[in-house]
Amino acid sequence: MKDPSMYNVRAIDRALRILSCFSDNSPEMSIAEIASAVGLPKPTVLRILATLTDGGYVERIADSDKYRLGPHLITLGMRVIGRLEVRRQAIRYMVALEERFEETCDLSVFVQESLLCIDVVQSRRTLRIAAGPGYRSPLHCTASGKAFLANLSADRLAQFLARPLPRYTRTTITSPERLMAELEQVRAQGYACDDEEFNEGIRAVAAPIRDASGDVIAVLGVPGPVERMTPQRMTEIAQALVEAANAIAARMGVASRMVK
Repeated sequence: MKDPSMYNVRAIDRALRILSCFSDNSPEMSIAEIASAVGLPKPTVLRILATLTDGGYVERIADSDKYRLGPHLITLGMRVIGRLEVRRQAIRYMVALEERFEETCDLSVFVQESLLCIDVVQSRRTLRIAAGPGYRSPLHCTASGKAFLANLSADRLAQFLARPLPRYTRTTITSPERLMAELEQVRAQGYACDDEEFNEGIRAVAAPIRDASGDVIAVLGVPGPVERMTPQRMTEIAQALVEAANAIAARMGVASRMVK
């Protein structure tokens, strides 16, 4: 049998190595940094980056000599995400939650230190939250994001909290100490809340979906206008979200055993 490596295209291999050198710890890199990471000459890296930029696979940061992964990768990623088992298992519960509460229900995953929405069942109401799949949002000021943060390891959470926490509204939590205290409450009650912390006029509730080992693989969230998201209603929605998240996790376990 022929060695599969004999069919490798060197230029494509180099491009893939450049794309793979970006990470959570190095989301933005200069040409010199990329060249050092992949072991290629800077002129070669520059030519490949030019091609990747034209295709939207990377983008150059304005007023900077650094590059980051581009938006076209989200499109490709969404095609992969469409096959994720959690999305298939969650949709029936998301539809049921929307029918019960008449509020938008979304499903998100943790990608590169931010929140990536992978599916949405939109509310039928005229006034509704209209974000769709592919939408990214921060972790520290969203209900779904806090549900992820509350379940990170101590080391990863410490790394996250060592960075600045940007303010988006008057109620955004920007103090690491305050956020830590809220995350303790999230762990204790099993769900997270957002009180106009990312967008004025919007509150949200979210509950984590865990795999068989207990790791959080996705989060179910329900955002809505403050006029409808009263504290009492948020508690009711939270209880329903926790039940749905647990049911999805149970179905994921069954699906996993069937695959094996």
